[in-house]
Amino acid sequence: MANEELLALSSVEMRRRIGTKEISPVELLEASLQRIKKVNPAVNAVTAMCVDRARKEAKAAEAAVRRGEELPLLHGLPAGIKDLEETKGLLTTYGSPLYRDFVPAYDNVMVGRVRAAGAIVVGKTNVPEFGAGSNSRNPVWGASGNPFNPMLNPGGSSGGSAVALATDMLPVCTGSDTGGSLRNPASFCGIVGFRPSPGMVAVERRAMGWTPISVLGPMGRTVADVSLLFATQIGQHDTDPLSFPLDSMAYAEPWPVDLGSLRVAYTEDYGGAPV
Repeated sequence: MANEELLALSSVEMRRRIGTKEISPVELLEASLQRIKKVNPAVNAVTAMCVDRARKEAKAAEAAVRRGEELPLLHGLPAGIKDLEETKGLLTTYGSPLYRDFVPAYDNVMVGRVRAAGAIVVGKTNVPEFGAGSNSRNPVWGASGNPFNPMLNPGGSSGGSAVALATDMLPVCTGSDTGGSLRNPASFCGIVGFRPSPGMVAVERRAMGWTPISVLGPMGRTVADVSLLFATQIGQHDTDPLSFPLDSMAYAEPWPVDLGSLRVAYTEDYGGAPV
């Protein structure tokens, strides 16, 4: 299978094929790295990377498949982590010069859960400084470009993740949302972003006390992809007093729904403002 065809698969289908030994985690990672090398200079979505570590983890993931081990939900899938979330041993800048050289000694809870589910973290994805803005530009990494036209805005603050997904650089990417940061970059880039109810994904860093305004959540190319990632992120953790226990497998696949009676409203100009 050509790299382009492989990378165009949904993360659900990639994971299925890893489990049936049709593709290997090493093959998938190398295809993603080649795609990043080719595409990222034009859109600037992926920032700091940990290629050597990712390659070691991909080889270990491949060995686990060969041994016939029980594989977790995201086993062998390359992942991008929004650069507002701490990643052990990988530069985490929050898009700010104040943290230009900050390399955490720990993963935050959500990142740790995504890793534990078998995802292979390849790098970080771009954000506005401290996540403040409906764009993805900052003084450390510069601006991300829209996948349809790199001269345009991809939205934010999870714009780097949205672009990495839309351009087939990475099949799994995380995001967060205070005022639309999962949703508007998804709409700008033609992917899916889901803002969960507060407490579903534990957030140990609540800058404004116990406020539920900010949440972590999943992004993906399809609803099924979002469900797969979401199932690995959710659940109670002692560091977040708002979090609560959940059955993760209940969310691993989209729930069946009849859309026959769904009514959708849209506007072309918001009453005078071009869309």
